[in-house]
Amino acid sequence: MIPDVLKEALQRQIAATDHPREQVMDVVFALQDSFGYLSDELLEEAASLLGMTPLEVEEIATFYEFIYRKPVGEYVIHVCDGVVCWMQEYQSVLNYLRKKLNIDYGQTTTDGRFTLLPTCCIGYCDRAPAMMINRKVYGKLTPERIDEILERLER
Repeated sequence: MIPDVLKEALQRQIAATDHPREQVMDVVFALQDSFGYLSDELLEEAASLLGMTPLEVEEIATFYEFIYRKPVGEYVIHVCDGVVCWMQEYQSVLNYLRKKLNIDYGQTTTDGRFTLLPTCCIGYCDRAPAMMINRKVYGKLTPERIDEILERLER
């Protein structure tokens, strides 16, 4: 299932370390970046590459909220609901995104472009409220700023 070029690159990366298990996150993210999410089949292939059991990789994959075990949209929006963002009215950001995208937490837009997910903290406390889209962080959010960010994604 994994293209030969990617599989060979991952095998080289794993072989270059004394402890292959240390590469589990890099392997999982590489597969997710290529396929959009970590399917059961990809999880099994990752385990095989790393010399781990599928359960060991599953335990790691389900621990981290930035690893997706089911299909997500092209753009995954994580809204920070940590204490500082909460105090800076993250709820208004969430409500605006819910209304604008016509989805709720855990849902994907009908066109498959956006998935909306919560996250406990993204470390942008000095720029709260904040969100992350495909691992890029945005802070000091207002409805106008959110519109600008989403419009840039559509180009």
